[in-house]
Amino acid sequence: MKVFGIGMNKTGTTTLGECLSRLGFQHHSFDLELTRAVDEGNLTPVFQVADEYDSFEDWPWPLIYEELDARYPDAKFILTTRKDNATWIDSLKRHADRTGPTEFRKIVYGHAMPHGHEEEHIRCYEQHNANVRAHFDNRDDLLEVCWEERAEWEPICEFLKRPVPNAPFPHANESPGVVYATLRDVKNQIVEALTTNRKE
Repeated sequence: MKVFGIGMNKTGTTTLGECLSRLGFQHHSFDLELTRAVDEGNLTPVFQVADEYDSFEDWPWPLIYEELDARYPDAKFILTTRKDNATWIDSLKRHADRTGPTEFRKIVYGHAMPHGHEEEHIRCYEQHNANVRAHFDNRDDLLEVCWEERAEWEPICEFLKRPVPNAPFPHANESPGVVYATLRDVKNQIVEALTTNRKE
């Protein structure tokens, strides 16, 4: 089974990735080179990676859920969301304050930083969620979760038909975990710098 997290960033994607890893899936997260490939219209390397792993979240996967759905008809999809738009954009801006401009955001949102473009970002977030819901309407292979409303193992385990782990539900990258979040942001920046240098 393949499982694709198709929620936009800052919707609890890191927590989803941790859940999927703990449930035994061979997991692949954000990937700048693949995001560049999607932006260039080249899905060949993306599918090569998707063939190799079991579960995915963060960019570029939310950008190509329709193509993934067509290629992997037995896959499951998970849409992570926040409790409201204000919470999401605030989280996105705090993340941007920590990382500075990124190529990920430039590709996805058209701006390397969300500041001053809040309404545009919110429209993008709302449209993405609406498009996903419409695409999977009346189907049973999409699970929508908001960790702020219910951060428990049961919904995801029931959806994926996996036993509930005898362990606390992970809260990767939540606000109190500033150190964890900062370390992940540093990792993102290093990956982006390295891939940029290789491209140049």
